[in-house]
Amino acid sequence: MWILTIALGAATAGIPAAELKSPGTPDVPRLEFALEELVTLAAPIPAGRTPYGERNIIPITGGTFQGPGITGTILPGGWDWQLRRADGCLDVKADYMLKTDDGVVINVVNRGAICGPKGGEMLPIRTAPVFEAPLGKYEWLAQSAFVGTLEVTTLDGKPAVRIRFYRVG
Repeated sequence: MWILTIALGAATAGIPAAELKSPGTPDVPRLEFALEELVTLAAPIPAGRTPYGERNIIPITGGTFQGPGITGTILPGGWDWQLRRADGCLDVKADYMLKTDDGVVINVVNRGAICGPKGGEMLPIRTAPVFEAPLGKYEWLAQSAFVGTLEVTTLDGKPAVRIRFYRVG
């Protein structure tokens, strides 16, 4: 039934149904570098134990970002809401704004889990960002799926994170 729905949608978009792949031949996703952020952080604010776990808030104080065709700054005022789970992992949800060099403001909500170390080695940190970009030059951010990598670092001796976003194609 879903093939019929896709075929009908494709027909209305001018794509011949014969060009659609059958369910047995899925496309293999590929990653394309989109942008890198260097996000500066303030000291954590412990919010205490909640019914869901131990809550921590980290203010986002600024930073920069750049990628092919996009550069700018990270606006201060965002937050990274962290929750320590029963299994010891840390759920993270950051909500903040980018401002491009040409004045466009883009909201980012980036979620992930930080777990480890396992066997003495820290597990890679992966995130799933969602961008809310206005229509126009950067609307592709809101029309695509992304995966992120996150590394804890410092900038001028202060806490920071380096996040690289990859568009899933």
